[in-house]
Amino acid sequence: MNDERTAYASKLLASARFECSAAALRQAPAPDRPEIAFAGRSNAGKSSVINAITRQKSLARTSKTPGRTQLLNFFHLGHEARLVDLPGYGFAKAPDSVRRDWHRMIEGYLQYRDALVGLVVIMDTRRPLTDTDIQMLEWCAARPLPCIILLNKADKLSKGAAAAAKQQVIRAIDGAATVLAVSARTGVGIDAAKLAVVDLLLPQTV
Repeated sequence: MNDERTAYASKLLASARFECSAAALRQAPAPDRPEIAFAGRSNAGKSSVINAITRQKSLARTSKTPGRTQLLNFFHLGHEARLVDLPGYGFAKAPDSVRRDWHRMIEGYLQYRDALVGLVVIMDTRRPLTDTDIQMLEWCAARPLPCIILLNKADKLSKGAAAAAKQQVIRAIDGAATVLAVSARTGVGIDAAKLAVVDLLLPQTV
């Protein structure tokens, strides 16, 4: 059954297609299906992880310059669900006014989007749980929403160091989220991430 569920998750996520971008919640599509949102620091590889779990090279925009995602980007999975790429946070070179706008947009979406059923927070496994990461988890808990933490760039550490980093995060958050180590570059942990995302989005299917 788990193999069947994993195959379903992979097929569903691979069906992702860009729907629209929104500069404010009022410009978002109608909240007519479940959504899961992806958040993360601008250098954590959020766009790369979205592309990896959807098996698409350029669904989410990647750039050598962090902080390029400045809108709410919606991707539909047919008529069943949506993925939402939130603006990256913590980009030091962005003007203070821009960073405030990004944070206001993210907070408004997390608080008021009726269709939102879960949040995926992507962190660099070498530098997890920054102050802004913790703020995202607190927003999630306040609503409350289930949360998945994906520790990206696990390939940058040895297996032992990556496992230790994961355990450190698990202890620090005390069960507040599912924690997985992944690498968008090598594919490590991506199948587990797909399954976790779809289990949040559509828990009753298959």
